[in-house]
Amino acid sequence: MQISRSVLSGTKIAAVLAAGALALTACGGSSTPAATDASGLKLINSGKLTVCSDVPYEPFEFQKDGKIVGFDMDIAAELAKDVKAELNVVDSSFEAIETGTALTGCDVSISSISITDVRKSVMDFSTPYLDDDLTLVATSSSGISNIDGAKGKKVGVQQATTGAQYAKDKGIDAQQFEDSGLLVQALKAGTIDAAIGNQSVLGYAIKDDSNLKRVEDYATGEKLGISIKKGNTAMTDAVNATLKRITDDGSLKKFETTWFGEATK
Repeated sequence: MQISRSVLSGTKIAAVLAAGALALTACGGSSTPAATDASGLKLINSGKLTVCSDVPYEPFEFQKDGKIVGFDMDIAAELAKDVKAELNVVDSSFEAIETGTALTGCDVSISSISITDVRKSVMDFSTPYLDDDLTLVATSSSGISNIDGAKGKKVGVQQATTGAQYAKDKGIDAQQFEDSGLLVQALKAGTIDAAIGNQSVLGYAIKDDSNLKRVEDYATGEKLGISIKKGNTAMTDAVNATLKRITDDGSLKKFETTWFGEATK
């Protein structure tokens, strides 16, 4: 959801939802860190862990019954609990997230972000929390059986993603979509023949649709991480401590099973 996620046209306007601990709000605070909170961390908004995320990106983050839910949101809730703060989720464009500019108004970004050298030059990352390679999915009627067979067909990708770059590298002139929801809608409506993107997202999207098939997987070595403002070692340590805890106690595997159907390898 990156180089694995989309670039949206312009910054999204954050909607304010009363959604319990998973409230979606606008970034109300200043970019200047507040006083040290109970956790010992300096938070953008005192008493709140402000998390930037690009919503929707199923099954990582999306709205359901008035709440922001998903795999990333489960992790975000655990981090908020550990730092003794209320979770405050800000809907941000992925363009802002991947360039690091979102971190001027958020404590962390949790949005299916692939760890890349380019991104590491402008932000810090947690330890990886999920491996997420690419896949090619297609309509059963497309006749596509491999990447070469997708050439000359209508193939969709998300803007500014590893899927988009992979298609370009393979000589495919792909149609660009602003977010995964629009990409999946086009695929299911039959306005495109195939899509290239992350296994987690596209696999989840087509799992109950007999008209769509997973054609090929591509081992690109993508790993997802939580991004933190460069040099904020206290926050990086706190994030890594939560990731270690939920890995050791089995919570992370439980989240994987809940959102992906089975624990990822």
